[in-house]
Amino acid sequence: MEKRVALESRGRNPSQLKELNLDNCRSTNILGLTDEFVNLEILSLNNVGLTTLKGFPSLPKLRKLELSDNRISNGLNFLNGCKKLTHLNLSGNKIKDLETLKPLEEFENLKNLDLFNNEVTCIEDYRSKVFALHPSLKYLDGFDKEDREAEDSDAEEEDEMNGNNDSEEDDLDIDLGPLVLNDDSISERPAESRTSLPMLLYTVYGVLFHMGYLLKSSDVEEEEDDEDISLSAVYNENLEEESSASSMYEGSDVSEEEDVDEEDGEGENDADGDHNNKVPDGEENADGVPEESTRGKKRKHEDEEEN
Repeated sequence: MEKRVALESRGRNPSQLKELNLDNCRSTNILGLTDEFVNLEILSLNNVGLTTLKGFPSLPKLRKLELSDNRISNGLNFLNGCKKLTHLNLSGNKIKDLETLKPLEEFENLKNLDLFNNEVTCIEDYRSKVFALHPSLKYLDGFDKEDREAEDSDAEEEDEMNGNNDSEEDDLDIDLGPLVLNDDSISERPAESRTSLPMLLYTVYGVLFHMGYLLKSSDVEEEEDDEDISLSAVYNENLEEESSASSMYEGSDVSEEEDVDEEDGEGENDADGDHNNKVPDGEENADGVPEESTRGKKRKHEDEEEN
């Protein structure tokens, strides 16, 4: 148990601990727990194997003590140093009679007692006798005097820790007394100083988070704009390519038609030239005389002159 106490303490001072869990550490008596744990509020020693509570330290702020599944049969008087105890779990032990429970009368704040799976529960009118023995007791084995199930113990503990427990009102008044301030000490206000810094940090965090969200949104919008521009550019390029291709196709058709027209014109010109150069034999000249007969007359006249 001593090693487990040192392990659970994690190098902290015993006075700094408010909760300590030593379940299943296996020991027959109390070892390693001392009066130095003055601020301890919750202590769990379930299934440790304890046979006695001798040597149990004085823990003035202890509220909840778990001692289930051990072999405790007596010695509850060793818990007298825990005056603020409100929750005591002794289920699964060896308690046989009501006489063993009498030391619990000194716990004026005890509200929840669990003796389930002890031989004492077999006594006739066990519940009524235990409630009569401890007037402050509210729940026994998880039920009240009218057999109504107990409320959530965790919620009760939270209320007690927040100062809602009636049994601690006097202590709270005593503790809060030194904090009363007069008009000359307005600057000494620990409550506001404690709340101002967290609120400031929370505000700064909210502003930073909002700025980050805006920056992220702007980046997404820019990416979308870039995508739109790139898509429009690709669309325009495709249109230009299609228009250029269509213009080239039309130009080629026009040139082919012009080539065909030129070839047809040349053929007609050649035909006209041949037709103009060729004069039929019976064609008349400007004087209305056939050209062949005129040349014949000239030759006849020349022959006559020679003779």
